[in-house]
Amino acid sequence: MTDDPDKPAALPAASRGDGTTDSSVELSSRRTGMSFQRTRMSADRTLMSVIRTSLSLISFGFTIYQFFEHLQETKIIGGSRAPRNFGVALIYLGVGMVIVGIIFHLQFMAGLRHLREDLKREGLIHGESHFPGSFTLVVAVLLLVLGVAALINVKSHSGPFG
Repeated sequence: MTDDPDKPAALPAASRGDGTTDSSVELSSRRTGMSFQRTRMSADRTLMSVIRTSLSLISFGFTIYQFFEHLQETKIIGGSRAPRNFGVALIYLGVGMVIVGIIFHLQFMAGLRHLREDLKREGLIHGESHFPGSFTLVVAVLLLVLGVAALINVKSHSGPFG
């Protein structure tokens, strides 16, 4: 530590492997570690876009289904099932999309964690920062539960939304 408050503290020197040290190796290691955090946040943003699209499909499908169900109950339209089938198809598409998004996210994050551990083991990064779980993944799972509940409601004409 230096006595001059305007002078930044020196970074600990990294070893090159031959007994000498180099601060550029240390800086590179830190940048690589931070790039893992940026990649993780990018994966979360990708899952959030899947969540937005799935939520739109599920909610539009459920709304279309309920709207035409109500029109048939009040005898405004006849017994055409096409609009209701379209609504159900949108719900299935939304649920399927969120399932694929969750699976892709889990596989990507597992691969990223393995790569990070390999680099940490080889001494190329420090890996001291915590690699937290994904709150976005929790929201995606909750949306999946909501989508399945909507499907149960539509298919059985009873359920949590009926």
